[in-house]
Amino acid sequence: MAGAEKIGEFGIWYVVFLLTLTLHEAGHALVAWLGGDDTAYRGGQVSLSPWPHIRREPIGTLIVPIVTYLTNGWMMGWASTPYDPLWGQRHPRRQAAMAAAGPAANLLIALVVFGTLKLLLGVGLFVAPDHADFNQVVSPSPGAAPGSWAWPAAFCLSVALNLNVLLFLFNLIPLPPLDGAGILHGLLPGSLGGPFGALARNPGLSLAGLLVAWRLFDLVYPGAFSLLLALLHPGITYR
Repeated sequence: MAGAEKIGEFGIWYVVFLLTLTLHEAGHALVAWLGGDDTAYRGGQVSLSPWPHIRREPIGTLIVPIVTYLTNGWMMGWASTPYDPLWGQRHPRRQAAMAAAGPAANLLIALVVFGTLKLLLGVGLFVAPDHADFNQVVSPSPGAAPGSWAWPAAFCLSVALNLNVLLFLFNLIPLPPLDGAGILHGLLPGSLGGPFGALARNPGLSLAGLLVAWRLFDLVYPGAFSLLLALLHPGITYR
């Protein structure tokens, strides 16, 4: 039974992860298309289907999520949305909007999930858990029968909330290759935007930026998680 439960948790994690990644990249692709660059649109990425992203980045959407889940108990990975660099140079503000659209999609998902959780907490279907972590920010009410829909729903919504808040905050860090760097690049004056963009395209600097960004995020996310719990369960303190 425990094995079946673990397989079920893995399945929920992967579905939430893949849907989150798809909506993030679809946000980029949609805003680029609306701004005049149809590169991603022609690649099929203005879509809720995960297949274009799996086809483009099979390692980031299939292999890495599975490996990180088996080794750490949570999933990380990546996808990418192609765009025309010349379009970005001609329309830096549109490029900034395209970069911001991915994190904006994550924020929107997080707000919808947060509102759903508050509603279910308010009507008594969910309660505050005794112990809160990434996979559990709510628990089914004590009267919920084992094996009922409330248990996977609580797990699914907990993962969805935390994963989308994490991706929203992490991607806003203004270091390449993250979306925050793309936003900053598009908003900087032309005399600064060009050199910054050139630096951002350097693979070595992008790797260094990713490592630094993760270290910074690792330091600040516990505080963000505590704030999220305080908003979700006012008056309850978790240690």
